[in-house]
Amino acid sequence: MEQAFKTILEQIGEDPSREGLLDTPSRASKAMAFLTKGYAETLDEIVNDALFPSDTSEMIIVQDIELYSMCEHHMLPFIGKCHVAYIPTGRVVGLSKVARIVDMYARRLQIQENLTLEIAEAIQAVTGAAGAGVIIEAQHMCMMMRGVEKQNSMMKTSMMLGQFQKDQSTRMEFLSILQLQR
Repeated sequence: MEQAFKTILEQIGEDPSREGLLDTPSRASKAMAFLTKGYAETLDEIVNDALFPSDTSEMIIVQDIELYSMCEHHMLPFIGKCHVAYIPTGRVVGLSKVARIVDMYARRLQIQENLTLEIAEAIQAVTGAAGAGVIIEAQHMCMMMRGVEKQNSMMKTSMMLGQFQKDQSTRMEFLSILQLQR
């Protein structure tokens, strides 16, 4: 990957042997590996058996999870927050694991629509929940820094599975709880 970044520097008209750029291919390679570390992670490793018995059958929401991803079309960042809800059926997942699941999928080249689906499906699969809901709000650098250059645009996506999809009152409860915090 270092050689590829050196080539990129040359192709944009830079001199990779310039003092300020001497270590840039190495640093950029390490940064890219970090930004895409989700490819090297699995759901089982992330959850690491952090599932706990629980008698609650009420909605659990983890709100405002920061996320950093990169669009698969331009390899530019999109940055935002993710809200995750699920209705447990006898077991809950450790709180930090919800954020780790978001990070694992976000740290891959993505489109926001698929990221929202992947997180919802993972939460539902891991917990065996009666339903899962995920909402992502993000700003996309590919739309802000290039192309139409719209600085205040925000993309919002949602995915509702199980009871969140079938039961309007469950969906509305999730949405209203999110609004209470605004």
